[in-house]
Amino acid sequence: MLKSALRPVVTGLSSRLSHGAAVRAMAATSHAEPGLSIGGSEVHGFVGAVGNTPLIRLAKLSDETGCNILAKAEFMSPGGSIKDRAALFLVKDAEAKGQLKPGGTVVEGTAGNTGIGLAHVCRSKGYKCVIYMPDTQSQEKIDLLRMLGADVRPVPAVAFDNPQNYNHQAKRHAESLDNAVWTNQFDNTANREAHIQTTGPEIWRQTNGKIDAFTCATGTGGTLAGTVRYLKEISDGRVKGYLADPPGSVLYKLVETGKLEREGTGSITEGIGQGRLTSNLAPDLDLLDGAVHIPDAESIKMVYRLLDEEGLYVGASSALNVVAAVEVAKRLGKGSTVVTMLCDGAYRYQTRLFSRVWLQSKKLDSAIPERLQKYVVLP
Repeated sequence: MLKSALRPVVTGLSSRLSHGAAVRAMAATSHAEPGLSIGGSEVHGFVGAVGNTPLIRLAKLSDETGCNILAKAEFMSPGGSIKDRAALFLVKDAEAKGQLKPGGTVVEGTAGNTGIGLAHVCRSKGYKCVIYMPDTQSQEKIDLLRMLGADVRPVPAVAFDNPQNYNHQAKRHAESLDNAVWTNQFDNTANREAHIQTTGPEIWRQTNGKIDAFTCATGTGGTLAGTVRYLKEISDGRVKGYLADPPGSVLYKLVETGKLEREGTGSITEGIGQGRLTSNLAPDLDLLDGAVHIPDAESIKMVYRLLDEEGLYVGASSALNVVAAVEVAKRLGKGSTVVTMLCDGAYRYQTRLFSRVWLQSKKLDSAIPERLQKYVVLP
């Protein structure tokens, strides 16, 4: 089992992960990565505002569990989601490699938020942006991308091994253009590096190193892998890492049993869960201490709880992360501190998540407690 295989990894962590640890430890306090906010002064445009999001203590859930449930407010990023971090690093990586020159085109296959982040970064840097996406994504995301000037190309949702998968179409389109790059968010490890250099150090600094575990869901794998690697490295293996997974994904079973098998048949969440192991996640898979499988009913209930109890208007993937953080906290015991991510706001999904008809069509209306039914305000 991959879970049990972690023990020798942690035992020998200082020798395995020591390279770059000192530099990253300095980043946890200075955090002066170019293009990111450098507290105490103005920032340089959109790209300068990416990062340094608040860490919010979820009071009700913390009190219920006797733990500290903390959530990083990525919905407060200038582009509205955690994917601003990856988008910025993907573009900077292409620039550094000479793959993207002034006036060039960025092409990506994305379920939404990475595309939105890329569209913002491209607008701020003067690049054109072309987004291929599955036609299952919310209309709010598609509309926003087009408002940001992106050329949006919804295509049928098919498996990754199908040549017409949106990622493969994006790659072929980029190859057909001059001065263009396919940023390849799933397997370009500049994505993971964004979280090694920014998210991990921010969490360590904001908790003063008093953190017991980190958990989040993964689509590309960048957030989970990069953040866990940094936190493992700087804590000498003390901080635990857990993958949170929705129905229909293979990653829960992969972490828990070592087998690529789907758990469940599909999920209402967007942009998380996977049918394969990405290059962003693969290098750090054996650093994970376990995985948590979260049913959609628990995620939708938490969407409404966070709105009612914390005043936080977040999407289903954020809610899933919080459910996972509560589960991890219960495993670790009272007094533990668990950090997760609030990936984006609910406004990108509101016509679904707060629609009576949609909830009924997914058989999720009964998952929302009676006291919270007042928030189902759309037909």
